Formats: sequence, structure tokens, C-alpha cells
Amino acid sequence: MPSLRFREDGTFTIVQFTDLHWKNGDEKDLQTRSLMELVLKEEAPDLIVFTGDLIYSENCEDPKQSLREVVRTAEESGIPWAAVFGNHDSEVTITRSELLDALLTSKNGLSGHTPNVSGYGNYALTIGDNDGKAAAALYFLDSGDYSDLPNVDGYAWIKRDQIEWYEAESQRLEKMNGGTPLPSLAFFHIPLREYADVWERKPCFGHKHENVCSSQINSGFFEAMVKRGDVVGTFVGHDHINDYWGELFGIRLCYGRASGYNTYGKEGFNHGARVIRLTKGERQFESWLRLDDGSIDRQTGGNQERKGD
Repeated sequence: MPSLRFREDGTFTIVQFTDLHWKNGDEKDLQTRSLMELVLKEEAPDLIVFTGDLIYSENCEDPKQSLREVVRTAEESGIPWAAVFGNHDSEVTITRSELLDALLTSKNGLSGHTPNVSGYGNYALTIGDNDGKAAAALYFLDSGDYSDLPNVDGYAWIKRDQIEWYEAESQRLEKMNGGTPLPSLAFFHIPLREYADVWERKPCFGHKHENVCSSQINSGFFEAMVKRGDVVGTFVGHDHINDYWGELFGIRLCYGRASGYNTYGKEGFNHGARVIRLTKGERQFESWLRLDDGSIDRQTGGNQERKGD
């Protein structure tokens, strides 16, 4: 398994692909692959992260094969990569457990799984310094698919035992770091309810073209991150025509940019990917969007389309 380390210049770059919705390798899927190849060529990241809905399983002839196809670009690049699942990955014909098995045996993949914790694919990775000592952490959580409670409609939420797992892992890494929390990022698919809060309460950068489709339940994951004081940014997908970010209580809540062509979008709203650059020793990060026409959107114009859902 490849290890993650900051470069000699102290930087570490992540490309986030989200909502690829791969089906059966049709023309739109090939457009998605071309986008991924373009972004990886232009950005040359140290890690690739897929934040859910890699496949549109309900419309896949062979979901496992579709999963293999969608990650092939990452495998062939030689760049380490990691993934979490979204709500469309395991519908009707495939289970999350079966998909996880496929992820865990993929080339250059760093995805993991923590037994006896809700969901499939909760794990943490660390980024080492020149000596290999952990200098930053990355948390990956399965935000589920749909509510399993009959009196609660809509999407699932990060469960209490997942939050307890994160807290324990965060405390473990803090202890290893001499009592100082490691600068950390968190990746999952379904946005937290705080994504709507930050839009309403704080300056945001980017676009909001649809409602925030979070769960109706707030299980307290954001509160846990604020209390732990390690996570400086969260990255989600799910809402394909939102790409904004805003900061709330010291955490930057970021959407990715939808990367897949085999699902809904908005005319004039290019597909793309989010790029994240960490610098060793800093509790912050740079981020921008790389679009499918090769251009960069640095999202420097605050409050873009702030009133438009």
C-alpha cells in the first residue's frame, strides 16, 4: 500500500472527483473519463479522492464492473486514491459490502474499512513529513444512502458510532502528535445540515443552484469536529450544481464540483473537480476548481449567486 507524504516543498495536493454516476461505459461515461484524465494531467496531485456516487448502480448492467471502470483512470495514473460511497452506489442490485470488496482489491487504492462501525468505508489516512511522522490526517466516512427510520423521510446521516470512531481516532492521532491536534480534512458524500447554515449565515464563495439535500436528522458530527479542533475542511458532493464553500466555527464546508456527465447538471455550469492543497505545518489549505475546458475557477468573488436556489 503506498504511503502519503508531503512533497519536499511542503505541499500535498488532492483532487476531489464527485458524482461520476458511471453506468455502462457509454459516450457520457467516456466524457467523464476524459475529464478525469485532463484534471490529473493539469494538476498532478498526490492523492485522488472520490466522494461518492461513483456509479449509478440502478442503471448498471454489472455494478462491480462499472466500479472497476470508473476507478481505472486513477489506477492507471499510478496516483494513490481513496473513495467513499454515496446514495446511488448500492441500489437494487449490489450491496455496499460487495462494492467495498471491489474497492479494497483495487490497484493503488487506499480505501479502508473499520469493522463494527455503521457503514462501509470509515477509515483514516495520515500524510507524513520527511521523516514519515504523521503531519496531517484525512478522515473518510460513509454518510449512507436513505433514512432507515419509517418516520423520517429522505437521506441518511452519519451515525453516533461513526462519530465516536472519529473522536477516538482524532484523540489517538493527537496523542501521537504530542498533544496537538493534527490538521485534518474530512470527506463524505451527503452534506451536513450546516452546509445550509453557512450559506444563510456567512459569506460564501461559489455557486448555489439547488437546495442543500442533507438529512433531516442532525446527528452532531459537525459539533464533534468543532470540539476536537482538528478538522479544518470538509468535502462533499451529492448536490450536483452547488460548488460553494463557506467557513463556520473554524471549519470550511466545501462542495466539490460534479465530475460525471451521466446525470443532471445545469447549462453553462461546467463539470470539473475540486483541488485542495495542504501545506505542512499549516492549519489551512488552498482550494480551487479545475473545469472540463481546462480553465481554473479560484472562487475569489464572494457571495456569487448568493440569493439563488
